Amino acid sequence: MPRQMLVLLAAALALGLTACGGNRATQPITGSSSPVMGEGGSGSGASTAGTGGAGGPEIFREVPGEGATGPLSRLVIYFDYDQSDLRSEFNEVLAAHGGYLAANGGALLRLEGHADERGSREYNIGLGERRAQAVRRALLLQGAAAEQLTTISYGEERPAVFGSDEESYSLNRRVELVYRQVN
Repeated sequence: MPRQMLVLLAAALALGLTACGGNRATQPITGSSSPVMGEGGSGSGASTAGTGGAGGPEIFREVPGEGATGPLSRLVIYFDYDQSDLRSEFNEVLAAHGGYLAANGGALLRLEGHADERGSREYNIGLGERRAQAVRRALLLQGAAAEQLTTISYGEERPAVFGSDEESYSLNRRVELVYRQVN
């Protein structure tokens, strides 16, 4: 599919999602599938797995009970080019999320690692996983339990922004925090 068509399709989808807005914390997203998912530490193996669906946990894009402000409302951690080191500007955000998880044992968090389009597909999957694992380690240090956290890497496959400029690249180098609540 030509790149222009993808951009138009993404814009139409974004417009449609904006028009269908509402309280996102009460509208679960279910049935997503994942190309690479790890459950353990930095040496975790990769597997294919899905989440949500009938009988599974509900997936939230926002922390339940959190308003539009404060560190818990920030659900994306950004990274520098070709790096998986956490930037100090996200220390408060990670401390808040770690504390939230420690206080809410039923909360589950999926850490979705992403990369920009530069580099090979395989390299970017690895980089996304290293980024997700860096966030995981920080949350564990803040009191989250290992069984509350899963990691997944999408590499360059799910860009937040389409474009081949530095601004687009910087928005695509990220880990998204996706909360789920056990039913």
